This record gives sequence, structure tokens and C-alpha cells, in this order.
Amino acid sequence: MGDNINSHGTELPTWHRPAKTTYDLPWADIKVLDLGKFETTSGKAELVEELRDAVLTTGFFSLTDTGFSAEEVQRQYDIAQGFFAIPQEAKSRPEYKCDFTVGNYFGYREIFEKTIMGTNVRDNVELYNFAKFTPHNESEIRHPWFDQYNAEIEAFSRKAVDVAGKVFELFALMLELPPDYFSSRHRYDAPSDDHLRYMSYRPRSAEDDAKVQDTWSRAHTDFGSLTLLWSQNVAGLQIKTSSGEWRYVPPVDGGIVCNVGDTMGFWSASYMKSTTHRVVRPPADQLDGNRLGLFYFVRPGNDVDIKPAPSPLLKRLGLVAENQEDAAPVTGLQYVRERVKNYHNHSDYGNRKGQHFQVGGLKIVDEAE
Repeated sequence: MGDNINSHGTELPTWHRPAKTTYDLPWADIKVLDLGKFETTSGKAELVEELRDAVLTTGFFSLTDTGFSAEEVQRQYDIAQGFFAIPQEAKSRPEYKCDFTVGNYFGYREIFEKTIMGTNVRDNVELYNFAKFTPHNESEIRHPWFDQYNAEIEAFSRKAVDVAGKVFELFALMLELPPDYFSSRHRYDAPSDDHLRYMSYRPRSAEDDAKVQDTWSRAHTDFGSLTLLWSQNVAGLQIKTSSGEWRYVPPVDGGIVCNVGDTMGFWSASYMKSTTHRVVRPPADQLDGNRLGLFYFVRPGNDVDIKPAPSPLLKRLGLVAENQEDAAPVTGLQYVRERVKNYHNHSDYGNRKGQHFQVGGLKIVDEAE
């Protein structure tokens, strides 16, 4: 594929997917679900049980046959690479940056902005989060560099929510709830803190990485309901197993790696596992160039109640009370904004392991370290 020409007649260089590592790494056993089976009753039933196994063990799974073409994914990586290549001063103006003081994660997160673990080593990730392209978000941050690509980014984002909707239906069937119980709470056109993300890690020196135990993104759980990561080959993403071991998430050609977030854990009274994960320094044969990532983070609707769902299964298991629906509500926006502020509104990404974070009657123990 050659260079792309954008609407202004300038070149948008093609992103070249890095080769897979040749190192024999301790890979996690991540279930791969063929979403093509979703269209038949028997196939959907198979997917429910495959997904149940995944969320009860690792909390991570990969999807294939998602309906995204290789060209669509490539185009998003091209746009991401193009944005990160523009001059730093054009990206980091205050009006384009995330406002962590109020828990707003839309816009640009600047690289080297924070230190790591109380050292002099700087955070090596930059990212851009797109608010949904809906009337509710008309006043949200929009970097003008993306104006020529916004229609493509919106189309890609809407398609991501369609894929997530299928997963949410499988979650609902798993918990013996109406099929649209979760998908109706994550509609694209409803106000929420959903976002498409472009992310880039820049390699650090071995000396600096050693000071922070090779950490590129500290251990954490995701704040929303479901995370979609378009599989890329640079090893570094690890999950923490139930036995406390760290294992690498393997790439899946043409696939999307997914994981359960905190709010789905709340809805399921922890029946579904919101898994601790991190990013570490890649192996030596993958340190040439930046580690580029493409994500969609699905958040619950702003006014959606995220307390445990009145699931017949969860009631039989004794995980929720019979009158659970009468408990005081906690809204999606309330939780997500407070969680983002608590996690990011600091000058140093330090060790927060064991600290409690609570909103209303919902509480998690922080795994960030």
C-alpha cells in the first residue's frame, strides 16, 4: 500500500505493522471467539459458554470475524501515526488536552508530562481520545488536525459499538437477562464517556526502564464496561493470572482483543472478572520505533445505573439480593469521571496498590503499581 493523499493534498504516510517477536515469551491462554457464529441460535449459545469460560478465568478474550476489514483498520493506524508525527507544540496546547481535574478524558494526553514511581523517569505514552460524534458532545475537545478525517473516525467508532453490542448481548444471555439489557445501556447516540483512542509508546533507554521495573503502563483495571484493542504485534501487554503470574496477551491476526472493565464487574457482582493488566518494555527485537495502539473504550450511559443487575443467575449464586433493584443508584458518569480524576490527576504515576476507591455503594481495590 502506498502513501495516502488526504483532502488537503498532503501525504499521510502508511503505517507498517511491526513483525511479531521471535522470543519465546510466557503467553496467556486467551480464548478466541468467532463472532461469525453470532448469527445463528446454536452459534450464539456456543459463544455464550465460550465467553463465560473467558470471563471466569482471564477476563480477556479475542474476537475474530468482526466485520472490520484490514483496510479499515490500516486507515485508522495511518491517521494515528500522522497525528503523533505533527510538532509537539501543535498537539499540546491547553485547549486540546484532557482535563483530569474534572475527570474528563477527551482530547490529548501529553507525553513526558508525568514521572513514574517517584523517580525522574518520564511517562512515555501519548494518546488522543475522541468523544462520540453526537450532539451531546458538540462542546467537547476536538483537535482541528482531525477535521478532514472525522467522518471516517465516526464511522469506525459506530462500527466498534456495534461489535460491542453483540458482546453485551452475550453477557446478558449469560446472566439470564433480556438480550438488550446491556446493549441498551451503551447506545452510541446516548450521552456517555465512550471514546476511540489512538495511543503511542515511545521506547525508553534500558537504564531508564530498569529504574521503573520496565513499566510502560502500570498495573490497572479498566474503568468502563468493555475495552476493544485492535490486535497489534508488539508484545508488552500482560495480564495478571489468578495465581499472581504475569503473562503476555498474544496477538491474533485480524482480531480484536477485549477485556471486561470495572462497571461490568459491578453489574455482575464480580461474576465477570475485571482483570488487572499492564504494559511492559517489549522484547529486544521490537524496540525499533513506537508501539502504536488502536482502542475503543465502551462506557455506560451517563445516567445509567451501574449497581448489580437483577440477574436470576446471580441471585441463585447468592451474589445479589432479591431486592437488589431497590438499592441506591450510582450513575455511569459519576463513577467514570471520579475514577479518571482519582487515577490521573497527579504529577507522578506512583504505586496505589491496595488503596480503596469508592463511589456510592460501589468499591474497588486499586491495583495500580
